[in-house]
Amino acid sequence: MIQIFITGGTFDKEYNFITGELYFKDTHLQDMLERGRCTLDVDIKTLMMVDSLEMTEDDREIIAHNCKRCNSENIIITHGTDTMVDTAKYLAENPIPNKTIILFGAMIPYAFGTSSDGFFNLGAAMAFAQCNPPGVFIAMNGRCFDWQEVRKNRKTGFFETI
Repeated sequence: MIQIFITGGTFDKEYNFITGELYFKDTHLQDMLERGRCTLDVDIKTLMMVDSLEMTEDDREIIAHNCKRCNSENIIITHGTDTMVDTAKYLAENPIPNKTIILFGAMIPYAFGTSSDGFFNLGAAMAFAQCNPPGVFIAMNGRCFDWQEVRKNRKTGFFETI
């Protein structure tokens, strides 16, 4: 089984057509898994719905606590891209033995339709969770990065090896 923890980020944001603001309503994960014809055994749990720029150390502790106590050895975490590496570092420095943890997100909300990278990143994260050894990784742009060898390039909007 793959445990999926929802934490928010652009991935799950909605667009208010009147005000032009992005906001959180519900996660899109279950719909995405159904549309992708996913046959894997998954458990989805929403931990929080926050923009990663507003994520606190207490939020990261909640994520780590849930990773430690879940029964699955394969964990996927939705996360905003701005501080995804910070959360990955927190998880790696507060060891969660024998678990493969993949963080992923999107630069464009899934609610925006075919222009979103969220669907692609979800599929990659699902595959990487099954193939990688225990540790903490980031899945973005079709690549899987070790947590300490990646950064978000704020000029290009892509994740890259450092």
